Amino acid sequence: MIHAARYTSTDPSLVRSIELHPLPRLRPVSHSRRLSRSCAVLLLIVSEVFLVHPSAAADRRANQSPDDSGGSIQTASVMLDGQVLFKVRGVTAFPAELRAGAIRDRLEAIASNHALTLDRLRVEEAPDRSIIKLSDEMVVTVLDVDAEMEGISRQLLAETYRIRIKEAVAKYRHDRSPRVLGLHGLYALGATASFALVVWLLVWAFRRLDRFTEQRYRARLEGIRVKAFRVVESQRLWEGVRTSERMVRTLLLLLLLFVYGQFVLGLFPWTRPLSQRLLSLLVDPLRTMGLAIVGAVPSLIFLCVLVVVVRFGLKLLKLYFAEVGRGTISHGGFDPDWAMPTYRILRLLVIAFAVVVAYPHVPGSQSEAFKGVSILLGVIFSLGSSSSVANFIAGYTMIYRRAFKVGDRIMINDVMGDVSEMRLQVTHLRSVKNEEITIPNSTILNSTVINFSKLARERGLILHTIVGIGYETPWRQVDAMLLEAAARTPGLLREPAPFVLQQSLDDFAVKYELNVYCDKPQESLTLYAALHRNILDLFNEHGVQIMTPAYESDPESLKVVPKDQWFAPPAEPPSPA
Repeated sequence: MIHAARYTSTDPSLVRSIELHPLPRLRPVSHSRRLSRSCAVLLLIVSEVFLVHPSAAADRRANQSPDDSGGSIQTASVMLDGQVLFKVRGVTAFPAELRAGAIRDRLEAIASNHALTLDRLRVEEAPDRSIIKLSDEMVVTVLDVDAEMEGISRQLLAETYRIRIKEAVAKYRHDRSPRVLGLHGLYALGATASFALVVWLLVWAFRRLDRFTEQRYRARLEGIRVKAFRVVESQRLWEGVRTSERMVRTLLLLLLLFVYGQFVLGLFPWTRPLSQRLLSLLVDPLRTMGLAIVGAVPSLIFLCVLVVVVRFGLKLLKLYFAEVGRGTISHGGFDPDWAMPTYRILRLLVIAFAVVVAYPHVPGSQSEAFKGVSILLGVIFSLGSSSSVANFIAGYTMIYRRAFKVGDRIMINDVMGDVSEMRLQVTHLRSVKNEEITIPNSTILNSTVINFSKLARERGLILHTIVGIGYETPWRQVDAMLLEAAARTPGLLREPAPFVLQQSLDDFAVKYELNVYCDKPQESLTLYAALHRNILDLFNEHGVQIMTPAYESDPESLKVVPKDQWFAPPAEPPSPA
């Protein structure tokens, strides 16, 4: 049973009271009819959900009519089975949508109750309203304000409502009669079979067309040449032909599906609203996008102009710093190596400023979805790029500190190599074993860096080696032998001159440190090897035993290699000059 609701308005120009009387109790229905009614309600809900489309806002605007005071009157459409019967107005305390919904519920209850005959639908007049009744139950109350909104008399409007309701209820019952539903079900089965047959024929026809074109025209495509030069590869041409055929086939299938869907959905009252608006559901999004693009044209023009201006400004900025890097333009205290890193920083700032200026003009930037996506991307960037930002800052810090540059031999912690490339995130080293080593810049910034090349270009790099010689050997003799070994080693600098330091007087030997200069740090390993060979040869020549690292007692014979055994097999003596 539908319970009564009462609305009382304080506006004397509106209705003083609207009484929604309860309808008579409906007769019990069978299980099959209850099941069909439930299915009908479910289908109607689904169709109503799919009926939500971009034009809903326009419908709501259309339901707002201006009143005499310049404001807007809220109206709502009374619908039955997806068709608009008429519109009613409302007030703040009783909105138009609520009033239209109550009328619709009563009409659906009347249409579902076949015991109520439509011949008893009549209009009863009252001093301030016209009441449309079915038997003794009220269906719709027509007020003077409703007639004023339509611009006709209240009695004529009520009679119009009565006729429209009678036709709509009769159609509602007719469309849901078992005979009509059964007949339309047969139509749907026939349409489905026809649709399947047409689809099969279409696929079969296009397969035949594919074989025909491949047999007749593919060989010709391979022969397209201009003076023995192939303009386009035959395989690309053939793929273009096949793609075109597939596009045509897809469009035809979609067209068939649209026609089939619109016909079958229109056969049943629960899905007929969806059928009637199926085309608008497909076209409205395209129209909305088109209108949005047209509306965004001024903003797009602004963005294009901004991009051109920013690109031109960045080119001028790059040209200026390129001249600074070449030394054509100089600034006191500004290293030319800083030119391009400084340009990159300024470029980032210019682009960031341009993005801030362009943001309000980006289409859709004011929407909540765009703002939500922007926040999400910002959170993802901030969580996932902390190490990248740290490496980025460390990269620029090292550039301006001038700790090293490309080509320098450096050692970072226990890793030694030549700098092959400096990037903002990482630095690449090439080890002495020709290995590629990648080190994050943040790690370098927090580590001890030894640069072997920076001072070697000006005063030379000192290479040093240590030997332990017994106390019985005069230190002057040891110094002379070590200096002679340095003199025999090619690649070492003569100025500054090599020198020897007595590092310590240990328990069994004296530690001598030989220091030599070189200006090529990359050759340090080769120079060390040559220097060590010459030291061994000289100490063997003079019969002096090297005590390093230590010994427990004096041997019976000196641990030296006689000269006649220097080239014991498989070693070969050098050929005479």
